[in-house]
Amino acid sequence: MKITFPRMGTSYIAIADLFRGLGNEVISPPPITKRTLDLGTRYSPEFACLPFKILMGTYLEGIARGADTIVSSGGVGPCRAGFYMEMHRRILWDLGYEVQTITLEPPKGHLSDLVQQLRRLIHVPLSQVWDAVRFAWKKLELLDIIEERAYYLRPRELVRGSTTRAFRKCLSIVRGAKDPEELAEAKSQVEEILASVPINPEAVPLKVGLVGEIYVVLEPFANGEVAETLGELGVEVHRSIYLTKWTRENAFLDFFRIPADRDAKRLARPYLDEMIGGHGIINVGETVIYSRNGFDGVIHLAPFTCIPEIVAKGILTKVSADLEFPVMTLYLDEHTGKEGVRTRLEAFVDLIGKKREKEQGVAW
Repeated sequence: MKITFPRMGTSYIAIADLFRGLGNEVISPPPITKRTLDLGTRYSPEFACLPFKILMGTYLEGIARGADTIVSSGGVGPCRAGFYMEMHRRILWDLGYEVQTITLEPPKGHLSDLVQQLRRLIHVPLSQVWDAVRFAWKKLELLDIIEERAYYLRPRELVRGSTTRAFRKCLSIVRGAKDPEELAEAKSQVEEILASVPINPEAVPLKVGLVGEIYVVLEPFANGEVAETLGELGVEVHRSIYLTKWTRENAFLDFFRIPADRDAKRLARPYLDEMIGGHGIINVGETVIYSRNGFDGVIHLAPFTCIPEIVAKGILTKVSADLEFPVMTLYLDEHTGKEGVRTRLEAFVDLIGKKREKEQGVAW
């Protein structure tokens, strides 16, 4: 099989290694561009959300590169994302692309289906499977660490753009690691590169939490590069979700029926105690947590027409009022422009900066 898959942040680097380690030929998804989005929008239903349209374009670009199989995750609950792979498959077949699709559903309620789909991906002896999974997981953990460190460094950097340049260099190094020994060496190099970024150690930047639907939170193209822009505006970003965290909660903990995000769900309960799908409840609870942990505000990223996030947005308005805590929702679709996002972020940063100055008597 020649496999392609969704591109979501930096995760594609580790996912490509995983599929190769399982004995597949991998057609890595190219960087997402306006062409990708335009292509996906052309062949998607108008009411479909932004992630659906980006994935549609990504799959078409992957097929053009020779892919004959698409692998993606599924979902449970009211969120429509659980139907995306089937909808994508039908659209592609209508266009004449009779590609195979493999949907990896969360174990909860779908364990036998998950095992069956995984078997289709494994073309190496079982003794090699664990090595492939472990290597990809370690690489994914390192990628998350790099992103988190970049969020810390960017608002403190002394040379504009030095963090972003270091970040891209780190990604290149990690991408090139082909085995555990090379990955260990890559980790050492990454630590040196990030430590070499000159910063102002006395800086006390504003702190903003990012919550929202997983795809638009993790994929910079989808959100107009919110995290990088905030960093350039002097804001330290804390993302509520990373792919390693999501995988632990939706695979490992879910498999053993251990409730995930217990604190977030508990804190959301006074405002929202119904299963609305996606990350709706978690986003409410995470916002409360950010407020209690001394953050200056939260930005809620939501694909336009996403039902769970529409519900969460209404609840977050009350959370913001009750806690006197700034929350801004950014709805994202194919018409969203990076400059428009930046303008809204500048206004929000100005607002929370003045709020801190008023409360603490210190200019930020």
